[in-house]
Amino acid sequence: MDNLETIEKELKKLAARMEAVEGKVTEDKVSMIVFSGDLDKVLASFVIGTGAVAMGMEVVMFFTFWGTPILRDKEKKIGGKDTMGKMFGAMLPKGTGDVKLSKMNMGGMGTAMMKSLMKKKNVASLEQMLELAEELGVKIYVCEMSMDLMGFKREEMVQYNHMEFCGVAKFLEEAKNSRVQLFI
Repeated sequence: MDNLETIEKELKKLAARMEAVEGKVTEDKVSMIVFSGDLDKVLASFVIGTGAVAMGMEVVMFFTFWGTPILRDKEKKIGGKDTMGKMFGAMLPKGTGDVKLSKMNMGGMGTAMMKSLMKKKNVASLEQMLELAEELGVKIYVCEMSMDLMGFKREEMVQYNHMEFCGVAKFLEEAKNSRVQLFI
């Protein structure tokens, strides 16, 4: 009887240890915070995200603060905003086409030159990268707090099959066991 009881105790200890380890195992996943709304940084985010999916990894992108405006649909007109929401809406880019370079923008000339060079060199545009990300199943989480602060509404965001509106807790839940975590 002693042997059987000892074995049962050891099995319970082992099961408890396995349960604790399961919560710490990293997943083959990339979780990134897209904080910047600059063309070069957002483009880099999508290049990394789509590249990771192509390598078989799961990808979660959390758009917050200045990254949020690029997800606005240029064609949608949304009413019912307060004064601050209208001001943010007018001052910030609306969609992927309005974003500028973080460096060497030169009143828009640098951005135009970069877009021209990308086209010439057959590099996918930001619009194409967003479409590819959707096709590949990249999850996009949009920070509700940032949207609220800037006066953005869900109805003005682009149509994207894998988009969810959430708070930082949801992103952290996804990121805590991710093999790769980035802030761009």
